[in-house]
Amino acid sequence: MQEPVASAAHTLLSKYLLLLLALILVAVFSVLVPDTFPTVITARSVLDAMVIVSILAIAEMLIIIMGEYDLSIGFVVGLLHILTIGLIVKQNVPWPLAILLVLIIGTVIGLVNGILVYYFRINSFIATLGTGTIAYGLSNWYTNGQQLFGSLPKGFTSIYSAKLLGIPVTAVYMLVITTLAWFVLEYTKVGRQLYALGANRRAAELTGISSRKIVLGTYVVGGLIVALAAIVLASRLRTGSVSTGPDYLLPIFVGAILGSTTINPGRPNAWGTVVAVLLLGIGISGLQQLGAQFFVVPLFNGITLILGVGLAAYSSGRGGSR
Repeated sequence: MQEPVASAAHTLLSKYLLLLLALILVAVFSVLVPDTFPTVITARSVLDAMVIVSILAIAEMLIIIMGEYDLSIGFVVGLLHILTIGLIVKQNVPWPLAILLVLIIGTVIGLVNGILVYYFRINSFIATLGTGTIAYGLSNWYTNGQQLFGSLPKGFTSIYSAKLLGIPVTAVYMLVITTLAWFVLEYTKVGRQLYALGANRRAAELTGISSRKIVLGTYVVGGLIVALAAIVLASRLRTGSVSTGPDYLLPIFVGAILGSTTINPGRPNAWGTVVAVLLLGIGISGLQQLGAQFFVVPLFNGITLILGVGLAAYSSGRGGSR
């Protein structure tokens, strides 16, 4: 009788360990910095910071599920948020048309990544690092290394600042994208095929799964999600800067990989990704309020990434041994 109870407790703990750690961090930082951390302002700051990272981490998670990587995401979100601002303030393009163009460009970049990986058989690590570097170069060329800013229409800035039933609309974006990803992965044929392809591509192909459609389609969807995040980011910052995008690369990898250790341990999943990003946000905010130096944030992200990879490997091994 004790063994089934212990097993159930272990399963429950493994599913919600990251969420428990997030709550522990909240409690610890609330004790250490009681005047500033346990406040509505801090909560809003953490949630605001995690929206873009969560959306981008969902895009990375989809790529990782099928056994590939996308190192271009940070650079591409940087380029696309610059283009969004630039099209409006430099080329005087109406903001709805600018958004449409950015969504198309993001989708095309995703397709290019998919073509390089599938048709040209270039390792996804190398292919996406290449396209990302090109995107970074284009960002510098378009801006001439300067910040882009100017008068933006209220309709565009409300993409970030609006509220829906009293809830910040950015939170709605994150919840909608995460819910859609969760539903597709858990309850559709495409989701099952995506996991099968990541587990064993050759075996999946022998069962009739089209790796071409899955690889190209996933990169295209990833590019579209990155474009959506870039538009929200542009509406939030209201300026375009080449230094903005690359900073997202490490956090989104941490979120996507660390997220595979929770909610549905052993494989990347949508809600686990969001929980992992939340944990990062709480940790970074707490450290900053404790007066940590600027270099502590990349250190924290790097250590968390290494731990995440180790935990993900352990969870995957346990899942495979059952």
